[in-house]
Amino acid sequence: MKTEVLRDIKKAEEEYQTTISKAQEEKKQKHSQAELEADNLVTKAQSNAEQYKKLKLEEARRQAALKHAEIIKSGNQRAAALKVKGEQNLPKAVQLLVLRFKEQLNVKA
Repeated sequence: MKTEVLRDIKKAEEEYQTTISKAQEEKKQKHSQAELEADNLVTKAQSNAEQYKKLKLEEARRQAALKHAEIIKSGNQRAAALKVKGEQNLPKAVQLLVLRFKEQLNVKA
């Protein structure tokens, strides 16, 4: 009877040790899986961030190009308007210049 009890205790201890070993091995596996999954998530997040950055830079470049074209167009329109206005004032300016020149000649003479 004593030996049976001792065998049962030894068997229970062995089962307990086996259960503990299995639990520790499972713990290691789950920990490794969690690390791998975390690494995969970080890699995916970095990839998504890089892709988002590229899209935003491309959008910013397009916006800058549109703004640049708008500024150039506006500047060309202003230049054309100033040229037309200058051409309209040219005869008056020539007359004024000739008048001032004649006045200068008369004053010095």
